[in-house]
Amino acid sequence: QVQLVESGGGLVQPGGSLRLSCAASGSIFRIYAMGWYRQAPGKQRELVTSITRIGTTTYADSVRGRFTISRDNANNTVYLQMSSLNPEDTAVYYCNADIRTISRPTSNYWGQGTQVTVSS
Repeated sequence: QVQLVESGGGLVQPGGSLRLSCAASGSIFRIYAMGWYRQAPGKQRELVTSITRIGTTTYADSVRGRFTISRDNANNTVYLQMSSLNPEDTAVYYCNADIRTISRPTSNYWGQGTQVTVSS
């Protein structure tokens, strides 16, 4: 069984910063791509950023230059450093990962989500 647990969300003023973390646990053999998605009220879930195991990254145009994804393979953790936040960044942020476990082939997993609210 694999779990992805996000932390670090909260309320921040426009222009502020937040750092999200997502830790994977369970019978993990290897984690491949990891990423962050977000879903704002009334909108579809969208990919914000992703990172491969060797560190290749992609970013949505709306966050490029403001958000930075990183990962710690030794601790099965992915981070999202968010800066220059604006109200349009308000959403539930979800961690996502492709994980191979000891007993199962590579499958896609989601975290439970963490709320980020940007408001004055």
